[in-house]
Order: sequence, then C-alpha cells, then structure tokens
Amino acid sequence: MKSLTGYRVLDLSNVLSGPFCACQLAHLGAEVIKIEFPIRGDLARQLGLDIELNQKLMGATFLAQNSGKRSITINLKTAEGVDVFKRLVKTADVLVENFRPGVMDRLGLGYEVLRDLNPNLVYCAISGFGQEGSLKSRPAYDQIIQGMSGTMNITGDKESAPLRVGYPIADTIGGLTAAFAVSAALAQQGGKRGTFIDVSMLESVMCTMGFQISNYFNANTEPQAMGNENFTSSPSGTFKTSNGQINIAANKQEQFEAMCQVLGLNELLENPKFATREARLENRTELSEILNSTLKTRSTDEWTELLNNVGVPCGPILTVAEALAQPQIAERGMVGTYSDVPGVGRDIQITRTGIKLDGKAPTVDNPPPMLGEHTDEILGELGLTDTEIKTLKEQKAI
Repeated sequence: MKSLTGYRVLDLSNVLSGPFCACQLAHLGAEVIKIEFPIRGDLARQLGLDIELNQKLMGATFLAQNSGKRSITINLKTAEGVDVFKRLVKTADVLVENFRPGVMDRLGLGYEVLRDLNPNLVYCAISGFGQEGSLKSRPAYDQIIQGMSGTMNITGDKESAPLRVGYPIADTIGGLTAAFAVSAALAQQGGKRGTFIDVSMLESVMCTMGFQISNYFNANTEPQAMGNENFTSSPSGTFKTSNGQINIAANKQEQFEAMCQVLGLNELLENPKFATREARLENRTELSEILNSTLKTRSTDEWTELLNNVGVPCGPILTVAEALAQPQIAERGMVGTYSDVPGVGRDIQITRTGIKLDGKAPTVDNPPPMLGEHTDEILGELGLTDTEIKTLKEQKAI
C-alpha cells in the first residue's frame, strides 16, 4: 500500500506549482480530484510546443504534472457551483490552491469557511510570497521568484549573469515543498487534525540555497556567479575533451590524486600551487588550463570511463534527449507510457517521481484527464441524480 492511499486531495491549482504538488501526492497513493473552471480549465491545457494539443486543451505543459487525477469542472462564481464545491470539501482530506492571497476569501471559500465544513481539512496555499508580509498581494511567476531570490544573480558567469535557470525551478521547488508539508500534516495524528499550510515560493527557493546563504551570513562572503566552477573546490567544473565537454568533480584530495595519475600529471601533486585544496582554489584558472590540455587528447566517453573507474566523479554533458535515452533512466523506470490517451489521440510519455518505495517506482494508473472528464462520475459519487446534474449544467454551475 502506498503511504497516502485512502486520502482525497482536491487540486484547485493551475499551471505548475500546485499541480506538481498534487501529482506527487497522487503517485504516493492519494486520490486527486482536479477542480477546473468550465470551458477552458487549467491554463496549462493551452501551453506547450504542440499547437494541436493546446487546441485540444491537452497541452504538453498540462500533461507533465496531471497524470493520476480525475477532472471535474465547477464554476465557483455561481451559488450552485459553490454548493457543489462545498459538498466535495466535506469528503476531502486535503485542498491545494495557488491563487494570490485573498482570492479564496473573496469567493467565500477561505480556510475559515472550509474548516467549519471539514475540521480535519489540510488546506495548502501556495503563493509567490506567502500569505503575509508587504509583498503578499503581488503576482508572481517562476522567473520573478528566480530574480528576487538571488538565484539568477548566481547563475551563469561574470559575463552572462544574471541568468534564468533553464526550467521553472521556483515553481517546481514550491510544489515539492508543498507536497512535503502536506504529507507531514497528514502524518500528524493520522490526518485527523486540520492544518493551514502557507507555502511561499520565494522562501522555498531560498531554503535550497543553503550553501550560498550560509557563506553570506557566516563567512562574510557574498555569493558570485561562477559559471560551471565549484566555489568550494577545484578542479570541479566543466572541461574540454577531444569531442566535447565533461564535468569532473575531484573534490577530495584522494580524488585529485587519482585524477592526476589517470591523466599522467603526477607532477601537479608536488607543485605547491596545486598540492592542497586551498592552493588549488587560489590557482584554479592555471590548473584548469593544464587539465584542459591533457583532457583534449581523448574523448568524453573515454575519460568518463577511466576517471570513474578510479573513483573520480565525472560525466558527460547531455542534451535533454540524450539524458532521457540513458539506459539508467529506463532501468529505474523513470518514464511512464500511457497508450492512446483520450483527448490526445496517441501515446504519451511522462516522467515519474524519481523515488522508489520498497524497490518499486510509484506509478499512477490513469493518464492526465480531459477537461471535466469525470464530472458526472464524481457528482454521482456525491449522491446527485442525473436530473440534478443536468440542471447544474443548464445553470452553468459545472
């Protein structure tokens, strides 16, 4: 049994941080009901690089983090829709939303209202800056948070920084933080205690910047953009080979010594400029030039094999396509395939969680849902008759 089996999650969120959170919970066994506005639903349904999928409201961006969920459409701007939503809340254990602070209150569906309906509800609110503070009402997308957290300022090198990380890292970290917090809240007294979880994307990202922030606070050193160099050790970065580039992280003294032996550069061990970690940091530029001269004599694959065999961490720099094609990814069951997905009309592939439970990668049975695909089914489970469901549709409440 997966750890969250038996828990019901209402996913009221859009695009990435909230949906990503709920998708993690689904993979851990939770039943996730995605609540969407009629006609268009989650904005992510219209996002992605396949225009045809966007037009079908099954955009590639949506597919990425909505597998394992059921979709119901509810118009929360109608009294009838609000009534349906409240009936669902009474059956739920968790609610996840990523609106700006105050939106749910204006809909008459804030935490205090929903807690009265369901005292055990775990309510998780994800926002750019949190539910309090002078910035709480500001809109925030991933890139805004990357900039305001300091992430962009230390990404790239002196010429290219500030630079955005190449994927929505702030949204994703916010979603992971939320999933972690929800899981912790459910573990508290067996999920029988209501909790309000306030997730700030800004704080979530800064929490992961521990090395840089600790050096600022405790070593009186302001973090700098260092490109592919490691600010704590050298040689640790990207180097040129005969056919490309390679990452090498000889962070420990014994790793540096083993690397020098493989490269035929044992004389570096006797050179006071490179003999110790501190000396190598001070002379990293000169050291890199020496290493590049030797590394250019063989291919990336050759050096990867030779260095890893003696315990020196290293690896090629791959494209996304090359990364996905690695046998390691297939061997670990990282990618799931859904056949002939409704609304898509073809097979799709989705990444899973990156964890294993008792040796098995958590999976979900169902592909990402079509908009409102399960509306009638879920309403029927709530006890509504076919006639009542028809009336709700006529009232544009669902």
